[in-house]
Amino acid sequence: MSVKPAPAPAPFAGPFALATLSAPGGPAFPALVTADGLVVDLRVALDDDRLTVRRLLEGWPEVLPRLRALAEDSDVGRGVLAEFRVHAPVEPRQVFQSGANYRRHVIDLHVAHRAAGDDRPEDERRAEAAEIMDRRADEDLPYVFLGLPSAVTGPYDDVVLPSWAEKPDWELELAAVIGRPAHGVRVEEALEHVAGYTIANDLTDRAAVFRRDMPQIGTDWLRSKNAPGFTPLGPWIVPAESVADPGDLRLVLKLNGDTMQDESTKDMIFNVARMVSYASQSARLLPGDLVLTGSPAGNGMRWGRLLRDGDVMDASITGLGAQRTRCVAEVTS
Repeated sequence: MSVKPAPAPAPFAGPFALATLSAPGGPAFPALVTADGLVVDLRVALDDDRLTVRRLLEGWPEVLPRLRALAEDSDVGRGVLAEFRVHAPVEPRQVFQSGANYRRHVIDLHVAHRAAGDDRPEDERRAEAAEIMDRRADEDLPYVFLGLPSAVTGPYDDVVLPSWAEKPDWELELAAVIGRPAHGVRVEEALEHVAGYTIANDLTDRAAVFRRDMPQIGTDWLRSKNAPGFTPLGPWIVPAESVADPGDLRLVLKLNGDTMQDESTKDMIFNVARMVSYASQSARLLPGDLVLTGSPAGNGMRWGRLLRDGDVMDASITGLGAQRTRCVAEVTS
């Protein structure tokens, strides 16, 4: 099941975006979506029945000019977006996730997760968090870990809350989509490897983040973040050339109509270029991979309100459109 988007397509920056769509009962296919809600089947337009968005990204420097031309070609056959189901725009091979990358968010978490016996005033603990972040920024040490592609789901699909998840939480994030292999790239050249941007909601079960049985192990990202459907993605990939400044985008997440997150990417400690460069120092980033850049303040832990059955999340980022997902409780026998 899924929550239907608004009748009119959510606007995105630039003349076109990439999507993965399907007609009722049909296979998923790569599509070019125009700003007025029309669809070009890229399998037909580019004469390749096996084409996927990831394969498009593997040839991104050569494909991009062809996509620009298709967006302007009125003779190309077009459908209407409302007639299709919208899937996650790409199936990544790797998902690089980031934690503690928004200044105000980290301060809030630092205050919320007060250690037992720490009776210092809140102002003192906030100042301590700010000092820690300043040091991280100076030492150029983002916090990056891996997620599973199997957690990715569509932008309007239901999110199943596992029966074991005690504190499921939302985390709206800007996701960079890789368009050229990247390994050991400098910050100054990192954005040349980004094909475009999309929306990710990187759900987390807060109760499962830290291991209770052996605290020395630290965080357990496998269990806390990678349940099937815990990463709603999309609805589209907007080419990087259409996003004027990824460092100045507004992220808004509403829960049942109430605004919970409303922040600018200006609050990032490490910008997109630094995140991509840092991840590439250890790993080889491949076309179609995602680099999630962290979530701003306003998560459920901040509000004392976690996700539950029936909740509807509306998430948007400037120029990238919007997603709507409904939470449903896992049915157990």
